[in-house]
Amino acid sequence: MPKVRSKQTASQETVPPYFSTEALKFLRGLKRNNNREWFEARRAIFDRELKKPMLALIERVTDAMTEFAPAHVRPAQKTIMRIYRDTRFSADKTPYKTQVSAWWTRAGLEKTSGGGYYFHFSPAEVLVAAGIYMPEREQLLAIRMQLLEQHEELRRLLNGKRLRKVMDLDLDRAALTRPPKGFTADHPGIDLIKQQQWGVVARLPAETALDEGLVSEITTRFRLAAPIVDFLNRPFVQNVEKKKQYIFKLM
Repeated sequence: MPKVRSKQTASQETVPPYFSTEALKFLRGLKRNNNREWFEARRAIFDRELKKPMLALIERVTDAMTEFAPAHVRPAQKTIMRIYRDTRFSADKTPYKTQVSAWWTRAGLEKTSGGGYYFHFSPAEVLVAAGIYMPEREQLLAIRMQLLEQHEELRRLLNGKRLRKVMDLDLDRAALTRPPKGFTADHPGIDLIKQQQWGVVARLPAETALDEGLVSEITTRFRLAAPIVDFLNRPFVQNVEKKKQYIFKLM
């Protein structure tokens, strides 16, 4: 499969795919001064020390993902997440996130949740995660229905020895205390069925982002977690393919 490159590829290749001490200093300052005046006065620093290295990092990680997650390959500009917070429905009106982040969604699921891959760099940590988080109601039910028959497969994937050496389980701390409506309490997979998100996560020191091995730290974990993401997307992929076939018949 050909590698997807953004229009900025040529310039990004001259930018190292990791961050500087100045980037970490900026994020720490933003956490203390989360306001537009402070940010706008330092926007050039943000663009140079955080945005450009982040785009370079995303491109390098995405290149590696063509081998084990080709359906998640997207241009860097569509993978990077906005630094601006959505404050419309939040009591916290601070305008900026205090981390730079990226989300590799699956093709066909861009407007929904779906399973994917996530990275962020904050003043406190580097976080690498994979799974499905806050799925829509229909997606939540679809995964639970899949777990009725295939819970052993997901349990085996979540507990893979190589994976668990570098990532921890990231299940929902607010999991249901009772079985969802229509599911029995004595089902052998009920502990997984009661979850409202499924995934794995690694939390590394913030200084990890300053190391030349950052790309490897991320891609190694994404590669090991890929079977979990594929499992979680399985029921949605079937629906996407059905829609494609339907549209093709109408043409």
